[in-house]
Amino acid sequence: MYLVVFRNRKRPDIDMEAYDAEADHMLDMAKTQKGFLSFKSYAADDGEVIALSEWESESAARAWGRVAEHRLAQAHGRDRYYASYTFYGCDNPRSHHFTARDLL
Repeated sequence: MYLVVFRNRKRPDIDMEAYDAEADHMLDMAKTQKGFLSFKSYAADDGEVIALSEWESESAARAWGRVAEHRLAQAHGRDRYYASYTFYGCDNPRSHHFTARDLL
């Protein structure tokens, strides 16, 4: 499994309606890509957002990164939406799982 972590902060003057529409469209497209497993996004009280996507492999995640329409959305992100971002790509991240026995 390949994990992508995208930490970002939006610009103060962002057009949220346009951003949300483009982000929704990108998620719909990503879901159709070979190797896509999941996507979730979380917002902190200070405005930072962390988006997590899981892929079957690094090559699947990189292939998504090369899709022309996704590359255009990335350019829009830099030009219109993000004040800053950091991208992490993690191949076979170490993981630990827990489930409370009384909830089984």
